[in-house]
Amino acid sequence: MNITVSPELKAYIDPLTLDEHAALERSLLAEGCRDALVLWGDVLVDGHNRYGICQKHGLPFQTVQNTRFQSMEDVYLWMIDQHLGRRSVSDFQRGVLALRKREILAERRGQAASAESSELPDGEATQSLPADQSAAKPLHSREDIAKAARLSSSQVVQIEKIQKQAAPELVEALKAGAVSLNAAAAVASLPEEEQRAAVIAGKDELKQAAKRVREARRRPAEASAGTEDTAEGPDGARSASVDELSSLRGQVAALQAENASLREQVAALRERLGEPAARSTG
Repeated sequence: MNITVSPELKAYIDPLTLDEHAALERSLLAEGCRDALVLWGDVLVDGHNRYGICQKHGLPFQTVQNTRFQSMEDVYLWMIDQHLGRRSVSDFQRGVLALRKREILAERRGQAASAESSELPDGEATQSLPADQSAAKPLHSREDIAKAARLSSSQVVQIEKIQKQAAPELVEALKAGAVSLNAAAAVASLPEEEQRAAVIAGKDELKQAAKRVREARRRPAEASAGTEDTAEGPDGARSASVDELSSLRGQVAALQAENASLREQVAALRERLGEPAARSTG
């Protein structure tokens, strides 16, 4: 049997950790390869780890063809859905996969819309994408992504931030379980050099770095809240915020008076020119 391993497909899903791979190898040696490998033609789609272990030890295995695939995008979507349903996949990995799914579906919708709007030279509209290629439910909002990945919307926001701002070393630490999703999102707001230094220092420093970021965010918010407290202190003196508000109100009143005067001047000018006065809009 000729089986082709595509490096692109093999790398599309995060690889197993060393411990996970060792556990799978022990299971296959003890019980055999019970689940069939999924193929698309001769291309291996699902079961790369099992296939490698079976090849290493000469273990027998079964294969099954998925005849519904019509493109590599179909393969990617199927792989994503398979892994989104697996409990062994981390929150971060599920979020990344759901975001990838959104991108694929959005690109597919764009292609379908472009195909429907274009016409052939003979006047016949081009055919849209096959129905089964657009059957997947679109992921329009963060809520849709969160539901697909079994996460909260806030976790999706954190994952998006990590993808955009986190240093590679921080992402690897998150995948390895050295830092939580929440802490990684906080540390990702630091300059890359500080992120790397925190990763090198270990778990405790990552926690402390995340704590410092949260405290730094909290201080301005608390200071802002403090300026909105009661306008008078214990001695009855008016606070600076009330003085500022009074000043702003005075400026608004002056501007309103100036505006009314200008309107009167415009009305008088129109009257001299014989134009009807403009109706007030209130």
